[in-house]
Amino acid sequence: MPSPTHSAPRVAVLADSDTRWKWGALTARRLQPDARLDGYLLRGRATPTVRQLGEVGARADSLREIRGVDFLELMERGPEAADRTRYDVLVLACVGGAVQAMLHGLGHAWRAGGRRPVVVTGYVGVVYEKLADGLLLRHGADVVLANSRHDADRFRAVYRGVGAPADSVVECALPFLGGAPYESPHTPYTVVFAAQPSVPESREGRTYLLRRAVEHARRHPDREVLIKLRSRPGEHTTHIEELPYQKLAAKVPGGLPANCRLVYGNMGEVLDRTDLMVTVSSTAALESLHRGIPTAVLTDLGIREALGNHHFLGSGCLASWDELDAGHRPEPDPDWLARQGVAPAVPAAPRPPQEGSPPGRGPGEYAHAFDAARDRVAELVAADRLPPLTPYYTPRTAPGYLPGILARYGLDPQGAPLAGYTDAPQETGGLRQFARDTVREAARGAYRHGVQRVAPAIRRWGQL
Repeated sequence: MPSPTHSAPRVAVLADSDTRWKWGALTARRLQPDARLDGYLLRGRATPTVRQLGEVGARADSLREIRGVDFLELMERGPEAADRTRYDVLVLACVGGAVQAMLHGLGHAWRAGGRRPVVVTGYVGVVYEKLADGLLLRHGADVVLANSRHDADRFRAVYRGVGAPADSVVECALPFLGGAPYESPHTPYTVVFAAQPSVPESREGRTYLLRRAVEHARRHPDREVLIKLRSRPGEHTTHIEELPYQKLAAKVPGGLPANCRLVYGNMGEVLDRTDLMVTVSSTAALESLHRGIPTAVLTDLGIREALGNHHFLGSGCLASWDELDAGHRPEPDPDWLARQGVAPAVPAAPRPPQEGSPPGRGPGEYAHAFDAARDRVAELVAADRLPPLTPYYTPRTAPGYLPGILARYGLDPQGAPLAGYTDAPQETGGLRQFARDTVREAARGAYRHGVQRVAPAIRRWGQL
């Protein structure tokens, strides 16, 4: 499919949420800096809005919304098809089930052989749950990116543990780390609480965290406390937010103090004015630590796998609101930072190169974090022929699991489109045209209302 006569490489990114689009687009830029980038937004519950895309800030040369089966049809076209289908690299920036479906669908689409794009996938941020499940759903891609040495070791262990090839795992880093290093406190001193859509899930937990942020603002009137939100009511992100902080904030007794407010926008721009980052387990903590900003991972609700803050064990960042109110500022552990790939860290003494890392550099040097992945992708792109995509899950290895995953994306157990899916009309307009379609927006709003309001109420009634 990729043409050897290209004057410039071409990359396609398929994403299914705002954060995954950010990861996918920026990863593509890291892997192929001079490539033309075409973005495809997988139509579904979390398809990002125009506002969310603008806030993420990751740009593409073209961007459109598409169904999974239509994307696969586009990828099936041979070298005689329109030039836009001749990609060198395809980045699958989706939830694990969607990645698995696309791998099987692409395998079916490219069954005739010939040149094809290099398929790359990975994770948006911290991998703190469903490690084996998510990894095995991503197995079969040519390259599975690990955001740190810690993750690379775990990923290879999972693949080897089931007898699957692990050579697809390549160590890199989160593609959106960067920004100006933190130097000195701002005026006013700014505390940012990075809220998460689904952590914690309960009303009690979310109300508690909001209350403590508000109390911190009242205890320190000389500070500004910003509650950084991911989405506005009605919008979805990677995770469903059933209890938006906006609605909880509206019920704060006496209202929010003057030095405490809700903010949106690009996280990098918020970090430019941050003196203390506070979160439960958000990837924002890694962005903050990379810049050298004091960062606190809250222990108020316990250190639990369900919260994801167990990932920060050994980081030196675990703290409670009580400690922060009293002036505590966590000091991160340099070795932990190096292993997580979030900040430059040159070893004090020479050490043997880690598996998957190029020799001659420390694994924490962010400037070179994508060298190995970039080299691997370039090698695969230059190959005369790539082997067929071979996911670990097949109708033979997972006959009670795989067919259901594929069916959710309109595919049969062999990865072929189910009858009726390709015959349904698809949208032909671009993303902007879609965003202006008031009828579809109303339908999506009604669907989101059902997910966020009606479904939780039904679940609560069922527990009575």
